[in-house]
Amino acid sequence: MEKSTRKSLRRWIAGIVILTFLAFFIPYLEFFYLACGLYDLARNKNLKLQVVEQYFFGNGLFTWLLSPLNILLDILSLPYRNKGVYKLQDLPPAYQAEVKRLITATQKENIIGQLQQRAEQQGRSMFFFKWYGKDQPSFANVPSFYEHYDFVKTIGVSVFNKKNSTSKHFGPIRATIRVLYNINDMNDRTAYIWCGDTTSYWKDDKLFIFDDTLMHQSVNQTDQTRYCLFVDILRPSYMPGFFAAIVTFMGVILKGSNSIFYKNWKVIQK
Repeated sequence: MEKSTRKSLRRWIAGIVILTFLAFFIPYLEFFYLACGLYDLARNKNLKLQVVEQYFFGNGLFTWLLSPLNILLDILSLPYRNKGVYKLQDLPPAYQAEVKRLITATQKENIIGQLQQRAEQQGRSMFFFKWYGKDQPSFANVPSFYEHYDFVKTIGVSVFNKKNSTSKHFGPIRATIRVLYNINDMNDRTAYIWCGDTTSYWKDDKLFIFDDTLMHQSVNQTDQTRYCLFVDILRPSYMPGFFAAIVTFMGVILKGSNSIFYKNWKVIQK
């Protein structure tokens, strides 16, 4: 039996045993969480057994635990429907303005020149300048990333060295949506990101906006290093203050823990 098959089998056995055990002690709570999780999971396109396994028993477990909150945020964001994958024009004008402001900043600042030496020593690295609304110290001098933004809450730069990819994974919370902008030009279409039934190639389109609580994966099979602006912006709603408060609360809970969420990356601050 292959190693991946054994690992999958162990996950299913352990998961079913735990769920059976919990059914005896907290049946109503378990039913509630299963219902929320199944709804949340069903939003993923091209649903396969592997996606179910990853969500309930793999790296989507934290997303499942937060699914009741995420469903509430879906409701509170109406009439702004969650599109899963967005175009810039899908965002309200004030949100669009902040995204454009950041893109302009990346084009003016010598970001790659400042990060290159440190980044290219690693397979994958992440440089944070804001994390859940709080400024983060950095050796890189990028003043635009420390300016005030009403809707942008996390600003970073993710760097993939050549022939490097993430696993298929889920983000935790839908108070924000993910905005990625590839800073450098890519030469071919083996550098891309997919989410649901959408695959976006960095050579063709440098901007990709999506709900990162859906399963997604970033791939760089080129011989180039890929530098990507990594942004979380508040989810559009008629109550941005409430969504901002959720982000602030998460920032307090997760203070200093970005290296846990990005354990397969080298998080470089100083």
